[in-house]
Amino acid sequence: MDSYRIRWKKSAVKELKKIHKNKIRQLIETVERLSSNPLPTGVKKLSSSEITYRIRVGKYRIIYDIYEEELVIVIVRIRHRKDAYDY
Repeated sequence: MDSYRIRWKKSAVKELKKIHKNKIRQLIETVERLSSNPLPTGVKKLSSSEITYRIRVGKYRIIYDIYEEELVIVIVRIRHRKDAYDY
């Protein structure tokens, strides 16, 4: 399997900076693992889009899009679970 490139939306980076430093490392490690396995155990496809998925990391959710033809994963948002699905 080819490895995917990870791209971050500016808004996702901004959200990440607001999270407590203890959690940031775990979130970034989870995102990095997506490059080798974009659909790990526990991932859910969001019904609002054909390419959007979410993965849980404790009380946080990583929302991302997978572009298969380009081998790119775009991190759309990283938010606490209570705020993750408010668009």
